[in-house]
Amino acid sequence: MVPLIRRRQQVVVAPVDPAKLEVGDIVLARVAGTVYLHLVSSVDRARKRVQISNNRGRVNGWTSHDRVYGNCVTVDGVARSAVVGKTLAADSSDSS
Repeated sequence: MVPLIRRRQQVVVAPVDPAKLEVGDIVLARVAGTVYLHLVSSVDRARKRVQISNNRGRVNGWTSHDRVYGNCVTVDGVARSAVVGKTLAADSSDSS
């Protein structure tokens, strides 16, 4: 994902509402049995799927919303502004 995310940079991923994903989001998604960070390059809301790519133009393919686990919210402590309003709220029953 260089230059978006460089080797050894720490990222924070939060659960996401897949229906709110947009082109340019960085998501944690399962592809062929392995979980990777990928760039969202297209959104197909009707079929509830996103096209995932690397940031060098290579398209990896489509993946369904149920295989998208989270959205990258920070890279090395710097917040990604594009994620505002897309992450799922924490379950209020877990707080004490």
